[in-house]
Amino acid sequence: MNGTRAKDEAVPSSFPRQTDVVIIGGGIVGVTAAIYLAERGIPTVLCEKGRIAGEQSSRNWGWIRKTGRDLRELPLMIESARLWARLAPQLGTDIGYGVRGTTYLAENEAEFAPHEAWQEAAKPFQLDTVLLSASQTDRMLGRSDRRFAGAIHTPSDATAEPWLAVPAMARHAAKLGVTIIENCAVRLVERANGSVTGVVTEHGEISCRAAILAGGVWSRTFLENLGLNFPQLAVKSSVLRTTPAPEIVPGGLGATRASVRRRLDGGYTIARSGAAEFQLIPAAFRHFGAFLPVLRDRWRIMTIKAGRDFFGPLGAARWNADDETPFERTRVLDPKPDPRLLANVMEAARGLHPQLADARPAETWGGMIDVMPDEIPVVDTPSGWQGLLIATGLSGHGFGIGPGVGLLAAQMTAGEVPLVDPAPFALSRFSRRAAA
Repeated sequence: MNGTRAKDEAVPSSFPRQTDVVIIGGGIVGVTAAIYLAERGIPTVLCEKGRIAGEQSSRNWGWIRKTGRDLRELPLMIESARLWARLAPQLGTDIGYGVRGTTYLAENEAEFAPHEAWQEAAKPFQLDTVLLSASQTDRMLGRSDRRFAGAIHTPSDATAEPWLAVPAMARHAAKLGVTIIENCAVRLVERANGSVTGVVTEHGEISCRAAILAGGVWSRTFLENLGLNFPQLAVKSSVLRTTPAPEIVPGGLGATRASVRRRLDGGYTIARSGAAEFQLIPAAFRHFGAFLPVLRDRWRIMTIKAGRDFFGPLGAARWNADDETPFERTRVLDPKPDPRLLANVMEAARGLHPQLADARPAETWGGMIDVMPDEIPVVDTPSGWQGLLIATGLSGHGFGIGPGVGLLAAQMTAGEVPLVDPAPFALSRFSRRAAA
């Protein structure tokens, strides 16, 4: 290995030179993978370019749901729900976790039909999901105006506070022996004879036998620099939280025009599902064909934007071990939310739920979501890179499934039989689709 550190004075005094596994990225997947590797007694170093959960892992809605999941990832989500229930009590702090249910409301029969179809398709999984009639939905919401045609409801779904949960998980990982280094970008993964031998960070080299890339929206940029094609793009989501307001239901409450979640502080996290800004960067042109089905499905609520970010941090870039990387130039990706969209979503939420009539926006934020063409994760090793496991592409619903992906990544890295069949998360599915 020939990488060198950028600044001697920035090197932590306890910087590790050797470990068994290096995890790249301090979001929910990287942190939970670290926990499960540590539980197996595997020496692990986690490197985060900025701060733990600085990006989407602290900016999401906080839903831990099985309801409405793609059936290919539902087995992993079921396991992830169990992991949440076991992990939350171990963290030693209140992360707002609770089994509070998820409900998706339908304003008309056209919106209700997909919920009926999903429940029928999900029957083999024996969930506690039920369909609610208009009157049953009224009773759940404490109203009698027949505002909704019905709903789908899963009582066993949960919620938690993302900004509390992932940092608490990182502290737990550290107690288990994981070395966590913030403000430490990994620049390269190195290999010999097709197998990983170490990583080069901005502070120097770490020898290892395996690396897990859990880099969220940065994963494509990182992999392209290694010469690997990865069809992942980023979309920007805008979210707000409100001042305290009366409880509607304790858990997540979805609707086409506005989805809300009761927060630990008595307010609500509010956003619109699927309403995202598609970032037009050079990679978008390379992978545009793969993403056409998503764009066609959501063209009414998704915007495509080109501008100064075309050659921004997620744009085209190449570097060597001694070069400053995009990860060092942008420690935390902090996109501006869309104020017009959020004003519309807040108005819609008040129209749907009288309890929010006096609620006011207290904070707004944006987040960049790592999206795959089929909107399910990749958990796999690319050909010719033994020891490198990609665990990314959670496509906007990664908070709930994150611990499951983390455990799957840890098991595959440790050479164990995985908790679910990993075939749906294979990287090769995209090359097969292109060849079809």
